This record gives sequence, structure tokens and C-alpha cells, in this order.
Amino acid sequence: MARTGLLAWSCCLILASANVVHVLSSTVIPGVGVNWGTIASNPLPRNTVTNMLKDNGLNKVKLFDSDSPTVKSLAGTGIEVMVGIPNNQLYILAGDIEDAEDWVKENITAYLHDGGVDIRYVAVGNEPFLSSYNNTFDNITFPALQNVQKALDKAGVGDKIKATVALNADVYESQSDKPSDGDFRKDIKDLMIQIVKFLHQNKAPFVVNIYPFLSLYQNAGFPFDFAFFDGGRTISDKNVSYSNVFDANYDTLVWTLKKNGVDDLKIIVGEVGWPTDGNINANNKLAKKFYDGLLKKLVAKKGTPLRPGQLDVYLFSLVDENQKSIAPGHFERHWGTLLLRWPAKVPDRFIRQRQ
Repeated sequence: MARTGLLAWSCCLILASANVVHVLSSTVIPGVGVNWGTIASNPLPRNTVTNMLKDNGLNKVKLFDSDSPTVKSLAGTGIEVMVGIPNNQLYILAGDIEDAEDWVKENITAYLHDGGVDIRYVAVGNEPFLSSYNNTFDNITFPALQNVQKALDKAGVGDKIKATVALNADVYESQSDKPSDGDFRKDIKDLMIQIVKFLHQNKAPFVVNIYPFLSLYQNAGFPFDFAFFDGGRTISDKNVSYSNVFDANYDTLVWTLKKNGVDDLKIIVGEVGWPTDGNINANNKLAKKFYDGLLKKLVAKKGTPLRPGQLDVYLFSLVDENQKSIAPGHFERHWGTLLLRWPAKVPDRFIRQRQ
């Protein structure tokens, strides 16, 4: 019997509560993956998760670390993997190339045997330049990135596996809110130019996390409809019209890269999604509204005005994580989307925990 793909469904996403979100499409969407976070008190068994991914047509997954049992569970699945290096490991990897070589040996090449894990990217750090970090990682992220890529090259896998940095969209900005005025944040501009030129030189992508929900959450005057994809307010910029903040944000990055000499740098949206609890705008209804628009856009391979065509996107996130910090807001624990058509082997106790 043919498997039902995540994006070949009439009813295919179930948010981590018991409420069902319907997203309509007729084809599997290429270029779409999902983040798999594990900061939860009752995580699903790893093999259950990998079966869920396969059964629902997802062939890309992004991890936030290189936890050995999690990475091993992806062996032989054909799923493309982005492993992560947490910020608290950057100092070690930045200081000594031999430490980076040891890390690559233990966390990358150990899984590259026949029938092993299809690792494509290493995300060196996770949003390390957030202003709330008070510059803690500013001086070590780029050296760590360089060392990891050099270690991948020395191991003979650098042509296939690229080191990058998972960045928050706040590394660039537009004072006028028009994409064409975009540029890197002034306090890290020189550093970001070094990073993007290094990525370009090594044919690695720029990974950025874009959250329309946060645009709405952080700005009381933000136009509500502009956070979604079904019309409403528009802005015009150099004969280009934008009807949603996702496209405007993405193209602000495109303009930023162009201004800094790397206009053809590949972009991957490392995280995008909508929470289902923890704020007045975090609920199943609005999550459905957001995912409906986003996934229909991705099905159509519409891209953005400045980068038309297929986008590479990782949805955030596969499951709720009830142990995450709520410092940014209570919604931080409610980004999860669980697949409706679970394999029969999913234990009933895990289903009950989410009802």
C-alpha cells in the first residue's frame, strides 16, 4: 500500500495537543524538512520518530546536537541530516584544530559507512549572535566554523558535508522595514561579512531562522494579516510588492547578501513555524492558518520575489519540548507538530500523554 506523505494529505498535521490541523495539498513538497528537538520529559522513542518521518515523506531533518543514539537512529533511512553543535561547545572547537578533528571523527565520519547516516550539514552554533547573549559567542563562532570545515576537509568529506551557522534573522535589519534597505546589524557587520565570505568560498549555505509569529509577538503595532500568507496589508519596494513578512524578511537577507558581495549564496530557512499555546496568538487556529499558507506556497514553488522557485525550509518543530526555557515566552514549549498518520507501532501511552 502506498504511504501517505506529510504533504500529500487532506489531514496530515496534528499539533502536540489533541487538536488536528488540516493542510491541503496533492503532492509531496520537495525541499521541506523538520527540526527534531529533544528537550522534553517524555520524548518519543527515537526509532518511532524516524519511522514517522519516513512514513510521512519527510526526507530531511535538522538536529540541535550530535547525540549518538539519535544520529544512529537515522542510519539507513535515506533521510538527509543536519547535525548541530551547541553554543557551549564552540569555545573548545574554536581553540584547537585537533579538537575539531576529534569532534568530526566521533560525530560525523563514524556514521558515514555503507548503510550509515546521510549527513549533509553541520550547524556550528545555534543563533549565537542574539543580543541577549551579550556578545558571549562573537569571538569564537567564526574560528569554530573555520576549524570544523577544515576538519571535514581533512577527513575527506568536505565536498559533501558543509559547516555553517544557524542564525537568527536578527543578524540583519532594515531601518525602513523595506527589504532593499537591509544590511547586517552594525555591531556584528564585520564579523558577518567574514562568515558569509567563508560560506561562499566553501559552497556552504546561509542558514536563517525566520519567525513571523515573533514579529507579531514583539511589536504590538505589527499588522496582524502581514504575519500570514492570505492577503491583507502590502508594502512596495522598488516595484516589488510584499504581502507577508516571511517574504519581506527573506528578501531583506537577499539584499543584505547582495550588498556584501555574495548575492548567489544559498539560503536555507533553518526554522519556521507557529506555536500553539503560551500567548494570545499562539493557538491551533492561527497555527493552521500559518501552515496552510506556508505549505501551499512551498507546494507551488513560488519562492520570494527576489528568489523565485523552490525554497529549502525546515519546519519548527516536530514535537513540543516541555523542558525548554520559557525566558522568551511560555510559547517556547509549544512549537511542536506531530504527524497525524502515525505508524501502528506508536505506543498508546505516548498518544495519551499528548491528549
